[in-house]
Amino acid sequence: METKSYATVKVEKEDGISWAILNRPEKRNAMSPQLHYDMLEALTELESDKETRVVVITGAGESWCAGQDLKEYFRALEKNPAEKRKAGWASQEWRWRKLYTFPKPTIAMVNGFCFGGAFTPLIACDFAIAADEAIFGLSEINWGIFPGGLVSRVLAESMTYRDAMYYIMTGDSFDGKKAAEMRLVTYSVPKAKLREETIKLANKLKQKNPAALKAAKEVYKACKTMDYWQAEELMSAKSAALAANDPERGREKGMKQFLDDKTYRPGLGHYDRNK
Repeated sequence: METKSYATVKVEKEDGISWAILNRPEKRNAMSPQLHYDMLEALTELESDKETRVVVITGAGESWCAGQDLKEYFRALEKNPAEKRKAGWASQEWRWRKLYTFPKPTIAMVNGFCFGGAFTPLIACDFAIAADEAIFGLSEINWGIFPGGLVSRVLAESMTYRDAMYYIMTGDSFDGKKAAEMRLVTYSVPKAKLREETIKLANKLKQKNPAALKAAKEVYKACKTMDYWQAEELMSAKSAALAANDPERGREKGMKQFLDDKTYRPGLGHYDRNK
């Protein structure tokens, strides 16, 4: 089911999965100012959308995203500082701050080219599944700049020092299989199976307690930059908040089904959410 219409983004909903599709196939889904505004609005809508359990970010046509649109994002804004600042804010807001802290699970489904600035939303998503045939590249060095717009920073989240330095400084491209080998993506599959495998992961996530999923990703991402004492305090507070605010009362259900009913084994799957 297709929902609200945007100039450069298409949102489709199907059985709890919302597909946010970068929709400039003729430009390999390069990110223009309008695309940044559209994605920011679309993700903001999906945050509180009751139908949406999982969000998948993908691209129309043969590309995931070719990075920033050199003509529309850079050259066209050179003499318009106010619009440049506005577009820059929207770019960072959806590609990192909004996606990295999104309250629901997010999956990057990389169906084709992924270059430059596209690495930021790629890494911001909780999961990334790539087509084996997808092509990735940090090609900025080839035209005399470096990976900016947070790309260099976010690479430190998901690539080793040696891998990152190699691809940043050579500009060489690599495929989905190599991206999976380096752990830049969660895994890769043949392109013919990409959508099927993405839906399979999304359905697995849909079976989990939404409040627990939200808390789990918040705690992990926050703890990464904390020392042990700060992390202990955060996790204690988050645990109490989850217990008090979970509409599903998942902890109580799980404990009862395991200890009293003897119908549930935590290591083998989720508790019965319908009881």
